[in-house]
Formats: sequence, C-alpha cells, structure tokens
Amino acid sequence: MKDSIEKTNVMRLLDQKKIPYRSYCYADTAAVSGAEVAAVLGQDPAQVFKTLVTVSGKSQYYVFVIPVEQELDLKKAARAVGEKSIAMLRAKELLPLTGYIHGGCSPIGMKKAFRTVVDASAQGFETIIFSAGKIGYQVELAPAALSHFVRLSFADVTVSQEKEDAAWN
Repeated sequence: MKDSIEKTNVMRLLDQKKIPYRSYCYADTAAVSGAEVAAVLGQDPAQVFKTLVTVSGKSQYYVFVIPVEQELDLKKAARAVGEKSIAMLRAKELLPLTGYIHGGCSPIGMKKAFRTVVDASAQGFETIIFSAGKIGYQVELAPAALSHFVRLSFADVTVSQEKEDAAWN
C-alpha cells in the first residue's frame, strides 16, 4: 500500500528543481469544476487556479492562470501579451499542443514553453493551487516559483465582478 499519492510529471519536475510544494489528490471524488475541486480540498476558490490556453490571430499561443471561479477577459488578456486579440484554444487542439487534456492542464511541463500570464490576484497569496497535470491531482506552491518553468508575468486578466453582475441583470 502506498503512503503517498501518485507522482505526476509536474511533481517530478518540481522535485528535480527542489521547489517546495504540497500535493493534493481528489481523484476519488466526483469533483469536476474548479469550484468543486476547491470545495473538496477545503480551499478558498480564490486561491485555486485553472490553466487556460489561447491563440492569437498570428498563431502565437499564450497560457493564462486564473482563479477557478473567474472568467478570462479576452481583451485584457490580449493587452497583457501585446496582441490585438486572442481566442480560447479549441479543446481538441489542447493535447497535441500541450501534452495535457482538458481538466488536467498545468502551466508546468507543457510540450513547449509558452508565455504565461498569472492573474494579478495570485500575488495576494503566499501559495496558489493548480493542476498537477492530471485530472484528480493538484499542487500548491508560491506563484513566483512558476518562473522556474515558464516566462511569467502577472496582470489583471479576469472579467471584473461588476461587469459580470451587470451581464446577469
């Protein structure tokens, strides 16, 4: 019987660089959405992040890491990377491009290193939690630790809450 959870490639990469992290496994639960994962882990959803991949009109790819309960503001995201516009990558293109499947995409360990923007809200936390590269597994580490793996910047790239509330009214 194993004492520890299964190691993902993300965890192995963190171990290689001797970067401290905590790992979580929720594979034995029915959690699917990021909010459900945060609830199962007993974590603040504002501290649990999802990884989104976008593409520009010039076929440049960008990775955005945002809180699970937020939506990516494509205009803000495009400005953050100096593009006129960007669009979400189609789900069927994710695996061939990154090596990850939808729901298990991590900013660490993609097939290629893409420019990565982490929502500025992450800077308010000592650590953030995100996918360990496999559905059912998460890692928690300092936001700045991501810079060991990707070209990283921080920017406000989520839809503002007021704008979201107005859309519902």
